[in-house]
Amino acid sequence: MSAPDMELKAAFAELQSKVVENKQKMKLHDLQIESLKRNITHSTLTDTEIAQLPKDTKVYESVGRMFLLSDIENVRSGLNKKTEGLKEKIHVLNGNKEYLDRQVKEQENNLRELITAKK
Repeated sequence: MSAPDMELKAAFAELQSKVVENKQKMKLHDLQIESLKRNITHSTLTDTEIAQLPKDTKVYESVGRMFLLSDIENVRSGLNKKTEGLKEKIHVLNGNKEYLDRQVKEQENNLRELITAKK
């Protein structure tokens, strides 16, 4: 094989590995987003159940391996903060996923150009 052929082969392998790596990152982001959405659903359901309780009901909030006696408003505000934080994380992950998608498309175009240049 000639030197240009080896260079093309190396460039092709490098681009192909980057595409595979970015696609794996995108799948990981999808899994993380699904997990965060489940957490949001759990928090929302907990909030709706707590909202139905009388105001003077004693509730316990999970803190690590223990439970603290708290009032309903504190628990609900904590759940709302948690939900907002999760939504922000989902927004960031979606932005990263879009960036990775653009990179994958660009790298696939570069692979096509390499293949057409090789012919």
